[in-house]
Amino acid sequence: MHHLTLPRPSVHERMPRPSRLGRLLCVLGAVLALSACSSMGNTLQGMPSIGSLVTPYKIDIQQGNVVTREQAQALHSGMSRSQVRDILGSPLLTSVFHADRWDYVFTFKRQGQPPQLRKLALFFKGEVLERFEGDDLPTEAEFVASLDVRRVSNKPPVLQATEEQLKAFQERNTKAAAALVEPTVAPGTTYPPLETPGVAQ
Repeated sequence: MHHLTLPRPSVHERMPRPSRLGRLLCVLGAVLALSACSSMGNTLQGMPSIGSLVTPYKIDIQQGNVVTREQAQALHSGMSRSQVRDILGSPLLTSVFHADRWDYVFTFKRQGQPPQLRKLALFFKGEVLERFEGDDLPTEAEFVASLDVRRVSNKPPVLQATEEQLKAFQERNTKAAAALVEPTVAPGTTYPPLETPGVAQ
């Protein structure tokens, strides 16, 4: 008995071929997807990036020596270097070429506040303080207050209006009252009476 073996169809022959309509729908879907991506890209370009919306936190940066007005007032000519160091601490800047000068520099940077910069220079003659000069220094209380971001302003709000503000307020109120009182009716317009005479309600 002879068995007939038929050739098996190939993989390509077994898969159903897509119709022309199916191919057209696939192409149309791809085109729509690409156009949506390009329009989304244009929309995102117009929007601010996340990096521009989020401000990174910056730590406070303090450098140098804090010198207050009280410390500067304690200085006087004739003091020794060790006495000056006891009051102000070691200087931030000393130079081999300027051994008779000590510089005290203070900088403070905080996010959202203007930076602070103060300098104080001391001049010695040998081992003795001769003179000193520098910026206007804050008191200790002023310096602490400048660092406290939670401090509320001590300036009271103004509770009394000026003459100009009172006049402007009165003019606005007069105009508003006139607009409410005067009816806006065109000339020659007549309305029927609200009640018919002789008819009891």
